[in-house]
Amino acid sequence: MGRVAYGAALIVLTAATACGSGGGSKPDAGSPTPDGSVASASAPVRATASWPTYHGANDRSGFAAGFPAPRTLGDAWTARLDGAVYGQPIVVAGTAYVGTENDTVYALDPATGRQVWKRNLGTPVPRSELPCGNIDPLGITGTPAYDAATRTVFVAMETTGAHHTLVGLNATDGRVRFTRGLDVAAGRDRTAEQQRGALAVAGGRVYVPFGGLDGDCGNYVGYVAASRTDGAGAVASYAVPTRRMGGIWAPSGPAVDASGDVYVAVGNGASTGGAYDGSDSVLRLSPDLTRRVSYFAPKSWGQENSEDQDLGSTGPLLLPGGRVLIAGKTGDVYLLDARDLGGIGGQRASLPGCVSFGGMARNGSSVFLPCENGLQRVDVTGGGELRRVWTAPANVKGSPVVGGGAVWTLDSEAGVLHALSQSDGRSLGSRRVGSVTRFASPTLAGSLVLVPTTHGVTAVSVR
Repeated sequence: MGRVAYGAALIVLTAATACGSGGGSKPDAGSPTPDGSVASASAPVRATASWPTYHGANDRSGFAAGFPAPRTLGDAWTARLDGAVYGQPIVVAGTAYVGTENDTVYALDPATGRQVWKRNLGTPVPRSELPCGNIDPLGITGTPAYDAATRTVFVAMETTGAHHTLVGLNATDGRVRFTRGLDVAAGRDRTAEQQRGALAVAGGRVYVPFGGLDGDCGNYVGYVAASRTDGAGAVASYAVPTRRMGGIWAPSGPAVDASGDVYVAVGNGASTGGAYDGSDSVLRLSPDLTRRVSYFAPKSWGQENSEDQDLGSTGPLLLPGGRVLIAGKTGDVYLLDARDLGGIGGQRASLPGCVSFGGMARNGSSVFLPCENGLQRVDVTGGGELRRVWTAPANVKGSPVVGGGAVWTLDSEAGVLHALSQSDGRSLGSRRVGSVTRFASPTLAGSLVLVPTTHGVTAVSVR
């Protein structure tokens, strides 16, 4: 199926959505709360579901079972926080947790947006103190993760002096349980490193990926750090064996399988030919990060490195049946065998036509990819082939999540949340949510869609 035509149907659906909420497309003004958030006067909504990590689970599927179908979208609330929110809000036990670029963590009531607690952890780094980059100031960027065993919320932050630190917070009251320094890449320039990918918790460890700043300046190398969730012991790490670059920066962060092995995507490295240097790849790492179990790289890895056309722009998505999907900057989508990623040129199948940035989502074997020419649905067939089903308009290309028979994604340039039919990609409704960043991805919680914005969080109700 080709590109979906919206036309008059979109106009009718959008108008119906606005009328159903009792107002226009912009969030309600409402009444300010003591913390500066603004709650609308709409009817109470259900917000009790759990979403403890990026896209809800360590396979990064982004699927919310039991989420309502989008018949009417309304304005629930807007929480104005002290900095931009780049990561997804996570939701655990009736509380949403959000980190800002001002190095502040907020706990919010997801039903109302009211503040439960907040904790400022340090002073972020101004852009003027960095050799390159595009976030100003630079504080907490990666999506937090929650550990149920210790009831701890983990965030990674950058503070003045370009220090990168893991912080474990008591989920109930925000008390700092411990901090761990994450600048473990020996001989590298930490001012050129950036923590952008989501954190992951598995097997008593919290994993934190690192790449470089926008512009690939300075002497940095991509790596993954891991700390025990109780803060004890040494910080383990795996560094990409390239001379420079090889960032692990995709917003979705590491994926972790049932055995505890860790999957990451690596960006362009220093080598453009000769001996392979571990970059432009998907890596499967042992839980303790001491061993690369297997890897995949395209046959053209050297040329891709020379042109900054690598796999590092999305993170691996784990699929049923022991398969992995990855896409990157060349436009090629690769299906891999998780048991053996295949080495150089060892993909099981590939499909052209999707230059991808951000995080993918899936429902079963139907995968939704944030492609530069528009969000795409690609199915993995029983025979192990990739089949494109539909493509959304080019402006609708944000990192998606799936629930209620809809794919939820953002037009970051217009600041609009879209609900697309999972089956055929047609519009089911849209809502203006305000200014969002390029890689923003919504969270599905009960009957709410929580959207990270450059000013805080906006909640859209679904009925």
